[in-house]
Amino acid sequence: MNYFEGNEFFLFLLAVLIIGFIINYFEKNKEYFIIFVSLFLVGNIYGKSITMLLYLMLFLIFQYSLIVFSQKTTKACQTILVGLSVVPLILNKLFALTQFHFMAFIGISYMSFKTIQIMLEISDGLIKEKINLKDYLQFLLFFPSVSSGPIDRSSRFLEDIKSSMTRKDYLELAGTGVFRLVLGMFYKIVLSTYVYQFLFSLTNTGTIVYSIKYMYLYTLYLFFDFAGYSLMAVGTSNILGVQTPMNFNAPFLSVDIKDFWTRWHITLSTWLRDFVFSRVLMRAIKKQLFKKRLHNAVYAYIVNMLVMGFWHGISVSYILYGFYHGVLMAAFEIYQKKSSFYKKNKNKNWYKLLSWFVTMNLVVIGFFIFSGEPYKLLKVILRK
Repeated sequence: MNYFEGNEFFLFLLAVLIIGFIINYFEKNKEYFIIFVSLFLVGNIYGKSITMLLYLMLFLIFQYSLIVFSQKTTKACQTILVGLSVVPLILNKLFALTQFHFMAFIGISYMSFKTIQIMLEISDGLIKEKINLKDYLQFLLFFPSVSSGPIDRSSRFLEDIKSSMTRKDYLELAGTGVFRLVLGMFYKIVLSTYVYQFLFSLTNTGTIVYSIKYMYLYTLYLFFDFAGYSLMAVGTSNILGVQTPMNFNAPFLSVDIKDFWTRWHITLSTWLRDFVFSRVLMRAIKKQLFKKRLHNAVYAYIVNMLVMGFWHGISVSYILYGFYHGVLMAAFEIYQKKSSFYKKNKNKNWYKLLSWFVTMNLVVIGFFIFSGEPYKLLKVILRK
């Protein structure tokens, strides 16, 4: 069994959603039922590998200890503890380059960002109430989003999980949830599989035509696969009475690169905006790293997107992908602020259409870099 894969999981999910529907319909407390299901799935899925289960347990104990200490210590110590909370993820990415995959378990990237969010908000004074072990495990191991997001915020999630909706509001949310779940299954099981067959059938000829076909097909495959999973996660959450945030909002309608990152992997981009970009920018301004605010913003965009690249993994393709989008975001920031042409034409339909066309092709090139295919392509060209 694995999350949102195979007949066994979906049959189990059906039973869970029926029980969850009954609990919410009668406006009963749902948190103990959900944590029981989440822990049951942890036992079944992570328990297939004793090593993976031990790594998960070690991670949970280590991070919860940091949270407990952080709520009892000074601001200076909290900063150190925030740094320590990043260590498991860094070790996981570093050891992924070797044959010894230390701290390798399903969902470590998403769980790490959830824990870092808690630590940073404790340090900022936004979280003052004690986070008990049950709430911590509920948040990190919430089964619809544990392996691939969306990345929720602890305060919002815990408020949802502890409250009961009126029957009318719940039925509306559950109806939306069923639609999202079915649409997500169609995206992931049907459309992503269909596109992947075309992608898999391509032969690397080392030509521009091959590259164009690959980058567009890969972009479609990535969207249907990831957006499909996200929709299933959100739809499942909704039926259970939890309003997990959406992760995609028609990204292929984006008219510029900033617009794209408000539509694609929304929970990741907003997490990075709140906890990386804004902090890097304010620190750069405070330290007067650059004389002009625009230059500080450019610097913050590049750092922000490089963190996004490293979050995916320490490989050339991921790091270049992050740097590529950092440069695009920085360049667009300069263009927005400095270009009279942009200010004069940004609201005109012809400009929006042209900007959309350019943006989509830049996005597709980015996913081509992300896929790692350019390096395979280079090898084929060098053999000729």
